Amino acid sequence: MTSNKALAPGNTWLNRFLSAIEKVGNALPHPASIFAILAGSIIFLSWLLSQLGLTAIHPKDGSIIEPISLVSREGLHWILEHVVTNYTGFAPLGTVLVAMLGIGVAEKSGLIATVLRLLVHAAPRRLLTFVIVLAGVLSNMASDVGYVLLVPLGAIIFLSVGRHPIAGLAAAFAGVSGGFSANLLLGTIDPLLAGITQEAARIIDPEYTVTPACNYYFMFVSTFLIAGLGTWVTERVVVPRLGTYEGKVGSHEEDLGPLNNMEKKGLWWSLAVSLLMLAVVVWGLVPASGFLRNMETGSVLHSPFMHGIVSFIFLGGLLSGVAYGFAAGTFKNDTDVIGGMKESMETLGLFLVLVFFAAQFVAFFKYSNLGMILAINGAEALKASGLGPIPLMLSFIMLSAAINMTMGSASAKWAFMAPVFVPMFMLLGYTPELVQGVYRIGDSTTNMISPMMSFFALIVAFVQKYDAKAGLGTVIATMLPYSIAFTLGWMLLLVAWLLLGLPLGPGAGLNLAN
Repeated sequence: MTSNKALAPGNTWLNRFLSAIEKVGNALPHPASIFAILAGSIIFLSWLLSQLGLTAIHPKDGSIIEPISLVSREGLHWILEHVVTNYTGFAPLGTVLVAMLGIGVAEKSGLIATVLRLLVHAAPRRLLTFVIVLAGVLSNMASDVGYVLLVPLGAIIFLSVGRHPIAGLAAAFAGVSGGFSANLLLGTIDPLLAGITQEAARIIDPEYTVTPACNYYFMFVSTFLIAGLGTWVTERVVVPRLGTYEGKVGSHEEDLGPLNNMEKKGLWWSLAVSLLMLAVVVWGLVPASGFLRNMETGSVLHSPFMHGIVSFIFLGGLLSGVAYGFAAGTFKNDTDVIGGMKESMETLGLFLVLVFFAAQFVAFFKYSNLGMILAINGAEALKASGLGPIPLMLSFIMLSAAINMTMGSASAKWAFMAPVFVPMFMLLGYTPELVQGVYRIGDSTTNMISPMMSFFALIVAFVQKYDAKAGLGTVIATMLPYSIAFTLGWMLLLVAWLLLGLPLGPGAGLNLAN
């Protein structure tokens, strides 16, 4: 699907390196087979490491953590009893399915295509990539919605303007995944990490308090850093490497001409329904006693609205799509609406297969304690290194990035790492807020090249929509330049931040008071 000849003019060492990675990666078995092999490997490793007696000491309660062998009667029973729940309980599965039901209606009605045409006509071409990456970063306010909505839209937008769709997909994915720790507003992950950090800090200081906004200043500045770097990598590395797109994806090759009267009518009706829904949300959130706030605390961050954001994505896509479809004449009856949902599910067939094996792999890794043991032992090694402040922080970034390749959940990793690193750095005179901020850099930069990232299987499925021969190697080779650029850029920003002694957020300095 991609023109390999287009790589010849840019036959640089970087292109050769990335092409080698792609070639090796794509020579591997099918992604579903890889996850199945990895799951089998965890079964074997759980037995081997249990025989070798590899252990770790839990940093919080001092308990000894041992590998749980899956090659045992108990392990076999656990596998047999949890195959179904490992799959159905895999977090991205429900998020994707529910969101795509609503998005499928909006897409089938023609609403998304019409909005994209408006975007193409209104946005300056030179800013289109920047807007896509920035939108990806901002989408993290709504948890994981960006993976489901913005990543495929990035491909569609690029295809609509005659550019390679995988480049647009990569730009959006870089913003959503690589920019996970950057934003202009607080998201659902901020209070979660802050709570873990606070508990770890209280090992040293029982009265220490960490707020969800403790990294806000650093996150705010990082938003524009990531958007700028993502744009540069897309235009200077990814687009030249991919060359000219030669494939066809029928329904997404949209007519970019002006809107007709029916389409304009549909947009107005869709806008009216969207504004009405927005008014209901504002009514439920703005008053101190709003019905969408947490009933006990009145919090918005810990509210049913934030926890149920996928439900609002579903309703938003469904209601706006229905309004557009009936007003524009693309929907005639309820059968057409259900047809949109059906078609969206049909496009997820490969994802459903990949997720089954990915879910077993992740569940085996967690149950066997291998993830916890590797994280704790790696943390202890860095603790004993004796490095100075800046080298230590940069090494912590690299350790977090490496661990992120084996454990996908940001909160799960931090739950294991915080009790080691937060007290350690506090004893060295550094604030828990700084430690959390440094961890978040490493946790973000390797998201987009880690098969352990929960939505990685979905990204592979999206890429294969435009290149049937693509595989893990294609995704990793495409996203590796973003990972390198984000890591180096964030490191430089952190060093500057440390040298200038700037606060990371409201009341969150770098050093503890003596």
